[in-house]
Amino acid sequence: MAAAAPIALREALLLPNIGVNQQFISFTNVTMESDKFICIRETGASNSVVIVDMASPTTPMRRPITAESALMNPASKVIALKATVPAVAGDSLQIFNLELKSKMKSFQITQPVVFWKWITPSKLGLVTATSVYHWDMNGASDPEKVFDRTANLEGTQIINYRVDPQEKWCVLVGIAPGAPERPALVKGFMQLYSVEQKRSQALEAHAAAFSTIKRPQNPGVESIVISFAQKTFANGQLTSKLHVIELGAPAGQAPLKKNAELFFPAEFADDFPVAMQISDKYGLVYVITKLGLLFVYDLETATAVYRNRISPDPIFLTAPAPSIGGFYAINRRGQVLAATVNEQTMVPFVSQQLNNLELALSLAKRGNLPGAEALVGQNFDRLFASGQFKEAAEAAAESPQGALRTRETIEKFKRVPPQPGQTSPLLVYFGTLLTRGKLNAFESVELSQLVISQNKKHLLDNWFKEDKLEPSEQLGDLLRQAGDADAALKCYRASGATTKVIEGLAGKGDFNELMAYSGQAGYKPDYLYLMQRLMMDNPEAAVNLAKMIAKQPGPPMDLNTLADLFLQRNAVREATAFLLDVLQENKPEHDKLQTKLLEINLVTNPQVADAILANGTLTHYDRPRIAQLCEKAGLYMRALQHYTDLVDIKRVIVNTHAIDPQSLVEFFGSLSAEWALDCLQELLKSNMQQNLQLVVQVAKEYTEQLGAGKIIELLENNKTYHGLYYYLGSYIAFSEDPEVHFKYIEAAAKTGQLKEVERVTRESNFYPAERTKQFLMEAKLPDARQVSSPLINVCDRFDMVGDLTHYLYTNNMLRYIEGYVQKVNPAKAPQVVGALLDAEASDEFVNNLILSVRSLIPVEQLCAEVEQRNRLKLLNPFLEHLVSEGSHDPHVHNALGKIIIDSNNNPEHFLTTNPYYDSLVVGKYSEKRDPNLACVAYKRGNCDDALVDCTNRHSLFKVQARYIVERMDSDLWNKVLEEDNQFRRQLIDQVNSTALPESRNPEQVSVAVKAFMLAGLQGELIELLEKIVLQNSSFSNNHNLQNLLIITAIKADKSRVKDYINRLDNFDGPAVGEIAVGYEMFEEAFEIYKKFGLKSQAIRVLLDHQGDLDRAFEYAGKVDEPAVWSELGHAQLDHGLVAEAIASYLRSNDTSRSSDVIERSKEAGSYEDLVKYLIMVRKKAKDSKVDTELVYAYAKTKQLGPLEEFISSPNQANLQSVGDRIFDEGLYEAARILFAHIPNYGRLASCLVRLHQFQPAVEAARKANSPRTWKEVCYACVDENEFRLAQLCGLNIIINADDLEEVSQFYQQRGFFDELIALMESGIGLERAHMGIFTELGILYAKYKVEKLMEHLKLFSTRINIPRLIRVCEEFHHWKELVFLYVQYDEYDNAAMVMMNHSPVAWEHVLFKDVAVKVSSVEVYYKAISFYLEEHPDLLNDLLKVLEARIDHSRVVSILRKADHLPLVKDYLIAVQKGNLAAVNDAVNELLIEEEDFKGLRDSITTYDNFDQLSLAAQLEKHELMEFRRISAFIYKKALRWRKAVALAKQDKLYKDAMETAAQSADPEIAEELLHYFVDNNERECFAASLYTCYDLIKPDVAMEVAWQNGLMDLAMPFMIQFMKDYVGKVDTLMADRKDNMEARKESESKQKEQQAQSNAYLNLMPLALPAPPVAGDPGFGGAPSYGGAGGFGNGGSFGGAPAYGGQQGGYGQF
Repeated sequence: MAAAAPIALREALLLPNIGVNQQFISFTNVTMESDKFICIRETGASNSVVIVDMASPTTPMRRPITAESALMNPASKVIALKATVPAVAGDSLQIFNLELKSKMKSFQITQPVVFWKWITPSKLGLVTATSVYHWDMNGASDPEKVFDRTANLEGTQIINYRVDPQEKWCVLVGIAPGAPERPALVKGFMQLYSVEQKRSQALEAHAAAFSTIKRPQNPGVESIVISFAQKTFANGQLTSKLHVIELGAPAGQAPLKKNAELFFPAEFADDFPVAMQISDKYGLVYVITKLGLLFVYDLETATAVYRNRISPDPIFLTAPAPSIGGFYAINRRGQVLAATVNEQTMVPFVSQQLNNLELALSLAKRGNLPGAEALVGQNFDRLFASGQFKEAAEAAAESPQGALRTRETIEKFKRVPPQPGQTSPLLVYFGTLLTRGKLNAFESVELSQLVISQNKKHLLDNWFKEDKLEPSEQLGDLLRQAGDADAALKCYRASGATTKVIEGLAGKGDFNELMAYSGQAGYKPDYLYLMQRLMMDNPEAAVNLAKMIAKQPGPPMDLNTLADLFLQRNAVREATAFLLDVLQENKPEHDKLQTKLLEINLVTNPQVADAILANGTLTHYDRPRIAQLCEKAGLYMRALQHYTDLVDIKRVIVNTHAIDPQSLVEFFGSLSAEWALDCLQELLKSNMQQNLQLVVQVAKEYTEQLGAGKIIELLENNKTYHGLYYYLGSYIAFSEDPEVHFKYIEAAAKTGQLKEVERVTRESNFYPAERTKQFLMEAKLPDARQVSSPLINVCDRFDMVGDLTHYLYTNNMLRYIEGYVQKVNPAKAPQVVGALLDAEASDEFVNNLILSVRSLIPVEQLCAEVEQRNRLKLLNPFLEHLVSEGSHDPHVHNALGKIIIDSNNNPEHFLTTNPYYDSLVVGKYSEKRDPNLACVAYKRGNCDDALVDCTNRHSLFKVQARYIVERMDSDLWNKVLEEDNQFRRQLIDQVNSTALPESRNPEQVSVAVKAFMLAGLQGELIELLEKIVLQNSSFSNNHNLQNLLIITAIKADKSRVKDYINRLDNFDGPAVGEIAVGYEMFEEAFEIYKKFGLKSQAIRVLLDHQGDLDRAFEYAGKVDEPAVWSELGHAQLDHGLVAEAIASYLRSNDTSRSSDVIERSKEAGSYEDLVKYLIMVRKKAKDSKVDTELVYAYAKTKQLGPLEEFISSPNQANLQSVGDRIFDEGLYEAARILFAHIPNYGRLASCLVRLHQFQPAVEAARKANSPRTWKEVCYACVDENEFRLAQLCGLNIIINADDLEEVSQFYQQRGFFDELIALMESGIGLERAHMGIFTELGILYAKYKVEKLMEHLKLFSTRINIPRLIRVCEEFHHWKELVFLYVQYDEYDNAAMVMMNHSPVAWEHVLFKDVAVKVSSVEVYYKAISFYLEEHPDLLNDLLKVLEARIDHSRVVSILRKADHLPLVKDYLIAVQKGNLAAVNDAVNELLIEEEDFKGLRDSITTYDNFDQLSLAAQLEKHELMEFRRISAFIYKKALRWRKAVALAKQDKLYKDAMETAAQSADPEIAEELLHYFVDNNERECFAASLYTCYDLIKPDVAMEVAWQNGLMDLAMPFMIQFMKDYVGKVDTLMADRKDNMEARKESESKQKEQQAQSNAYLNLMPLALPAPPVAGDPGFGGAPSYGGAGGFGNGGSFGGAPAYGGQQGGYGQF
């Protein structure tokens, strides 16, 4: 019955299996908006949302999301979330796109949303307590109010909201508690709202849904219908109905209104509908109830179709599944059930079980379901017979699965002659089909033939566009015959007619598409034929095709063959185009093709070959061969590029007249340096005049590779200075080689390029100056000017002016000396003058030369040159001339001063009055003559170092001291006062005795004092200051000098400090006091502070530096100032005198170090003093820390009264932290007071536990409601055996799954097993009881109370963690319970194995059968069979009957045969023999032989032929019973062992069997042998019977001969008469066939001629490179004899040579 059920049900998913906790499987946590996604909210310590994609349900996606509700979009990965924001009215709504990970929209609605749902893939329906809103996720719109809720929904729980597809109608469904007289029956209410009319209607219903149907009155219009199910109880009457009502029916048309009863069984009296889904695919209404009932009704008629219970657990959620025409349902166990129509059984079920043929036919048409073929056929035949052709056509068109859309139906309509003036029935049929949809293949062909015959092909075009015709090869043929090649090609493509598509694409020349299509279809076209055809018609297309062939992986044609096809027709251009495309990838294996490409073009068109070579894409061709061809073709440059032998290169390279110079230059770059030089030598040798420019250009280009030296050597060896000049002219600008520059100067000079010589000598920095100078001096040039100009350049630039001057002076070229000095370089005049003086030139010439340049000459160098030669007075006229002209040049005045000093012409006046000379220079010059003059010069120029050095060397210290004091330069002071200055003492004495006493400038004194300080001359400084300060000088009351005197004494002579303190009054007391402290002169510092009234600093000296607390206490008492007491308190506190410090702080009223006082008091335990101090502090400032420490001090001193009084008054104490501290220190009573005041019930409970006040502790824990607190109190109560209180606490702990195991372990470790079980038993009754409690109780039963375990498992199997209990039961060997758990967990394999392994305890036959059919491993089946064989053989057949469809029967037979128990399972073997398995058949046959049941054996081998026939026949052949031997003969006959079968029949004298066997053998020899056997054994009747039985096998001559010889003519005469009659009939038939054959021969000859013509046309397309096609008289392909003889395809008209099939002249029709 289950297989015949019209509804198929399967478990699509079990939510606990994918990690979903059972407690979250509820209506509030699970949502399923469509068949795509399931969304589960998991709440707890960490909230998350589980999203199950039904396409891959085993891999759910978990997201950490906290929300009160989550809805997955029905079509896409978009999730809607609803949550409540604290302190914000209403709900926060958000929509997220999970794929893009972005928020799409959000909105804060002011009213809480009590229900929401996706009503379309883009729109949400939001239901609040008063209204309904729609919110579109697209755009930026906010939710829009649609309507207000009616009064009947007030106080209900909304469970569904839907809108129709056009969004014109809305329905809202809610439920409410049942009536008092029947509270278990929940009430259902519904509000139907019309968007267009803006009106609502209140109804009673539990579930509702919208759908659309097509009414017969308006077949083209879809009508909206609403279906709703209700179950009401009124006036003691229970009513359950389904209503189907049309909404918005057209005016004047009665709306559809149907209703039907919902039949609830008695045990489901209080059950009610919770969901309704409508299948648009099948037109069915599914009504699902809470307790798992499914009602199926027809939508149009409201007819009941099916009812069954689909779930033992309550169903709380459903979702439509339009793809399968059914729905999904989720029950409390977590099963996700998928239900849909069983297409194979629905129609038979309705027609047979319900006996509703009309509904069955309607369902079959509507859902295209099988099973109504007979009904549809009967209806069609009835309409067709009555002449209702249109109705019959409609019936055929609507037939389910196209049962009537066959060729037979078309032939029926064809056979009906059309009536005059009426449309042909065939056209009516086709018209009806076209209006209903698409024609199938043969319908399309038939209609196309009809339309084309009427010249209405345009109709086909329209139908193709509308997709009304099914493409096929036949239809394509019709279109091609009609001349529409494109349409035919499309049709061939769509139908997969590959050959026809290839032909069509070839005809169009679309070879790209041809290749693509061939690859897709896996078809190999005849490319040779296509290529030959195209080379005649369209060579360019042939090239394209060849390219595409070559590009195919593993080309179907050889590339050489393709190239030869072009070359055979002299299509060089096309061959070149093809080969260029093929050889683009430049593969090594294409070397021959590359050579061929270049060869054909070098011979026919060298320019093309040159272009190909220039492209450089080919590298694998035969380079020597191509080089020779290039040389012959005059492509010398290409030949050079390809030759690799130097001899060849030299031979070709001299053809410079035919080679592009630039290319040749580039070619040299590819040669080695040696070869390149050899080639250059060859060029110069062959024609120097013609090739010199080229050689120079090559040399210029490749100087770095060839080497400049070798190039120069080459050119010099060939004595071509012009070449050398031109080469070096380009190279010299980039070379720094002196040799290159010199060679260029030399070549330029020898070629007469004197301007270039002058330029290079002027500009170059790299030629060898000495060598060049020597060359120019020795060069015999025609003009001295030509020599002098470059020579002047060289000597001037490289500072060889002396040589130049000497050369010019000795050669009497004085004019050039004047020109050089005056015009070229006046700055070198001093060197010229020096050289002239060395050459003993006249003073007059020298003076004139100097005066000619005057101010342009560098005076300093001139003076140096002249002074070197002791001729300085020579310059006196020149210098005076410059001074008279107003020159301020220091060098001029220096020289003049030197002359005056030497002449002793009043030098002091010059030194003091001349402002222009250089003091250092003149002073240095004067030192050796008069040191005083030098000091005058140095002082005038502030030449400190020179003056100091001079005075030191000449002991002029008084002069030095006065100069230094007057200079007031600190750097100078530092230098002269350095310790390593050996003259420092003499200088200091002169400063103290002379310089400073003479000074009246304070700044000079200040600088001097600072210098002494920086030099560290403390003693000398004190002496200096005492003279200045203490001896009543003008600086005695100077504030800074007094400070300096005391500080210096502190540093240098401490014994004088007190005297200075008493004698001086104008110093800085605080600053000096700090310095005294720094130098540990504490008494002096204390005296200074006392003298200046600095009391705080004074006491700090006593405390910080002298550490004398007693003296400090005495000093504080004398002073009695708060600041002093504070300082004393700080010191006392730092020394650990907490009480004394607090006393000092109290006298100073100082709270600045309250934190330190608190910490030190805590360390010292001085809490009573601390209380006093903190009370004082609180009077000055309100500080949380102070209040906190005061509370702590009260607690430590156990002043509980003041403590309670303080915490009751306003304070800022952190009572929590204080309470934690004193709790940790064991002050539980004080902590109790604080925690009770806060209040902190958790810590209060801890205190009470430690005070052994357990009842108050439980009350505190209840108020704290914290798992940690509950556990603490619970464990304490357990330890004290307060089990009643412990249980109260434990119940609040175990509701948290995370803490359950800890509590269980605590109890078990202490041996309180019964108390723990009692706790768990109480826990399962809690409202918040979870799976962990039920599981833990089961574990405890398994460990300690086994007798209760099974009952617990049966009661709560859906609420326990089965895998965990499975492990426990395995550990404690509870096998029966373990089997139950495995079954509940769908682990049927394990359940079966446990029952077999522990059968005395766990095995039950009925249960085992139920489990066995559900196991997944086939090995379990065979283990079960072996188990039953050993322990329960009497029940084995029953087990095998259950497993019949799941086991391998051959393997079962093998197992039983080994165990020798085949007879035990005979019933099973006969039942499964229908599978016709060899092993089963052999086993059954063996049992039947043992039982001597020959009738059964014959039936077996006749019905089931899969067995070892020959083996069985041989076995039965010797059986003692004849019937078995007959069966053996029968088997031999089936095995075509005719002789053996006949022999066995003859052996048992079963002559009838023998004759029948011989007749069936169709072997004349066997029949004749049997005939002779009968004659030999005088079986006359059998002889006659065999002639009749074997009539077709016995020849008439044999029969006549045997009969005549043995006197049996009378018995043979009937045979002869029959034979003569048959023979005459055959002759008549033969004559008629002869006539037909003659006609066929003529037709064959005509066809043969056509074939020959086509063959000749094909042969004309063969390539020229192949042998010519055979003609008449010539041999065929490949030699003398072709296929079959002398002629080929065209010789004699036959395929096989001279004689054709069947006659002398050829042809196919002659016999």
